[in-house]
Amino acid sequence: MQITTAILRLLIFPGLFFAVPAAWFFLYVERKTIARMQQRIGPPLLQPFYDFVKLLGKESPKYHHIQDLLLKLWPALSVAVLLAALALIPVFPSKGGFSGDLILLITLLELPSIFYMLAGFTSRSVYGKVGSMREASLSLSSNLLFLTAVMMIAVSAHTFRLSELAVPAASAARWLGVAAIVLCIPAKLRLNPFSTSSAEQEIYSGPLTEYSGSDLALWELAHGLEWLALSGFVVSLSFPRTGFILADAGIFAFLCIALVVVLATVAAATARLTIDRSVRFYWRWSVALAVVFLASAVLFRR
Repeated sequence: MQITTAILRLLIFPGLFFAVPAAWFFLYVERKTIARMQQRIGPPLLQPFYDFVKLLGKESPKYHHIQDLLLKLWPALSVAVLLAALALIPVFPSKGGFSGDLILLITLLELPSIFYMLAGFTSRSVYGKVGSMREASLSLSSNLLFLTAVMMIAVSAHTFRLSELAVPAASAARWLGVAAIVLCIPAKLRLNPFSTSSAEQEIYSGPLTEYSGSDLALWELAHGLEWLALSGFVVSLSFPRTGFILADAGIFAFLCIALVVVLATVAAATARLTIDRSVRFYWRWSVALAVVFLASAVLFRR
């Protein structure tokens, strides 16, 4: 990837200047969709932005020096790695990329969940620790399915290069893998029915119980960026390119919003599962997909 292309991706599209407003808009779409499903009016368009500004004006609680530093570090790192992940998403596959960038993208997508767990343990709150342990259990089980699906897509296409994977293939392995990735997104975004790590009725806000002010604002922004990064990853693997930059960017944004609406609708229509049922759900799907993956690999070798 050329330096100029990398900077444009990081700062312009789908990076910083596009990603931050899009993150707030995705949070609005999520909240508005859930409100409509519950027969409520829902928030105005700019409410996520207003909430972000309001939190920036509030004071964060003070802790011991190292603990305070770490509590501020985790949300900042989450925002940074998600912006880097967005820069790798191949909206325009002919405009760059490098060998093995899929592995780097998956690594960057997994880091916010790790920082989220570390935030709960760092806070020393009982609710934070319980939420972090739930997040770890659910992340382990859902990541097995997520990584198996990604491996199936990469092996079926014989490449780990995102620019080559971004060309949709009419193979069953590709679409089965994309469906499995979509199945993992609710767990990664802590949506119903897999919102066990942030169950307000049970453990307040889980790992974020002790957060407020600007640090909580960064966590909210990170959640919006996760929406954009995960939906963008799915869409980049499945939508055909027209060759026109503006058209491809518009189709990419539209399909990402459509995926947000679908998942938010499912979240509003379902109840939260217990942690043991959530883990069992992903383990069963992981085993089933692993069997399909192994069978496909044998067929490809033959």
